[in-house]
Amino acid sequence: MSQIKGAWFICRKDLKAYYLKPPLISWGLMFPAVMVLAFYLRNPGGISEVIPGLIGITLLFGATSMEAVVIAFEKRIGALERLAMAPLSPAAILLGKATSGALVALGLGLVSTLVTLPFASDNAFSLANASAVLLTLSLGAVTFSLLGAFVSVAVREVFDAMALANYFRFPMIFLCGVFVPLAATPTALQWIAYLLPLTYVVDPLRQLLQSGHNASFPVALSWGLLALFCLALYLGAWRLLLRRLEEPLS
Repeated sequence: MSQIKGAWFICRKDLKAYYLKPPLISWGLMFPAVMVLAFYLRNPGGISEVIPGLIGITLLFGATSMEAVVIAFEKRIGALERLAMAPLSPAAILLGKATSGALVALGLGLVSTLVTLPFASDNAFSLANASAVLLTLSLGAVTFSLLGAFVSVAVREVFDAMALANYFRFPMIFLCGVFVPLAATPTALQWIAYLLPLTYVVDPLRQLLQSGHNASFPVALSWGLLALFCLALYLGAWRLLLRRLEEPLS
């Protein structure tokens, strides 16, 4: 229980120090909005098709904008070592930091969902599937927060973390059915999309918000795969964090 309590205090500290800042919140909302606006100007009648993708990339950027650099930054200034001397286990430190990113991403995702629902083509969303949408958003937020944490512990410098995060984020935007349904993309690209977590956020949202239009997988399958992504990313980030804590400050 002491480790869980410590993780919660790390979460609260990161929220106040890093996440709840106007520039970060505006970036998490404005980038997806600008992308969708570009597609709206090109085809106003097809805006409803990109609503699930808008919500998905809001989660992605909301979770990774700071999560991808915070561990590398605290390692550089020595704050990470002080947390480990609290004493807190690396697992608790990682849990606290991933929780803060996931909470921010979930909040941004909920705002994005509520704002875009009026533009849904068939108004398929209802209170009956609200819990399913919330679960999808929650799993996506945790997955992307852990992805950001993995990126942050995989490098030693903050600017390297930002560059590496973009190597993950931008391909996912164009490969995971955000703007074009997965079934409409070439087969080779579909196989790549199957390996990327954003696919399993956008696809169930298409089914839940648009009565299954252009959905490729059962919702439960997407949830299961997101859970596997969470587990794999947590274990990978945890192992890398153990190595980072053993390295001397430089």
